[in-house]
Amino acid sequence: MQNLPSRRAFLRRSTQIALGLGAVAQLPLVLAQTEPYDHSAGTQRAASRLPADACDCHMHIYDPRFAWAPGAKLLHAPATVPMYRRLQQRLGTTRNVVVTPSAYGVDNSCTFDALAQLGATARGVAVVNDQVSDSELQRLHQAGVRGLRFNLALGSVTTVEMMEPLARRVAALGWHLQVNMPNEVLLANRTLLSALPVPLVFDHFARIPLQAGPGHPVFDFVTTLMRQQRASVKLSGAYLYSKRGAPDYEDVAPLARTLVQTAPSQLVWGSDWPHPTEQHKPDDARLLDVMTTWLGSDAMLRTVLVDNPARLYQF
Repeated sequence: MQNLPSRRAFLRRSTQIALGLGAVAQLPLVLAQTEPYDHSAGTQRAASRLPADACDCHMHIYDPRFAWAPGAKLLHAPATVPMYRRLQQRLGTTRNVVVTPSAYGVDNSCTFDALAQLGATARGVAVVNDQVSDSELQRLHQAGVRGLRFNLALGSVTTVEMMEPLARRVAALGWHLQVNMPNEVLLANRTLLSALPVPLVFDHFARIPLQAGPGHPVFDFVTTLMRQQRASVKLSGAYLYSKRGAPDYEDVAPLARTLVQTAPSQLVWGSDWPHPTEQHKPDDARLLDVMTTWLGSDAMLRTVLVDNPARLYQF
């Protein structure tokens, strides 16, 4: 086994990252400071040195070749596969998970096309309703889809009532259900969610309030499922909840570190590129570097960025 750097070395490097130093200083100045990136603030590359096969488990593709769903609200400028590949070079990731955005409704054509372009290093999460055919589910599986998304935090084409029937249909494929639910919807459906025949993956910190801890019903429910290895949480979208904001999102750190301590085998990370909810785009390299400080060691970095995604998305 390859020897991992000591925790002291990792923390020293994390301190350098927090100060904006580290690996960036070793890059050519022109590349490090002047290269623009689509839908991403900043120009420096990530300072974090990521392990091989590091995976971005939550990103979207918006391609003008594919029409919006009727009535779609959260639309976005083109955010294409070539644009995303450049972001991968900036961050140092090599695997990714394409999540069908709400703008396309239950039409997964854009995601299907993106998976074909990205090849074996990519997986997908699709959006379907209860009218989907078995042949379409098989077609999506062959393309690399490994989960179904229920974005119930936004006016959605899917409903809670569709979750259990669809979960039964995709269980044999080894898929999961990816969920974005307001707290009140989550708590109202605890019994249903606990009994699903497939794993759950909660978007964006499971929407757990930042100050929540043991005794808070959302925190307790999500972390119980994590300990039972029935649910995973995406460390993504810190900017959605932070009051402190960029560059360090300090108020997100306590919750993030608590989740790491609670069930590290049930965590993955996602960039949420191209950040469709944000008018002012965050700095993806900075977001990644902040996340590495939450994890606390190179071994944990490998667990969250490589091992957990490989298992969940069948890389």
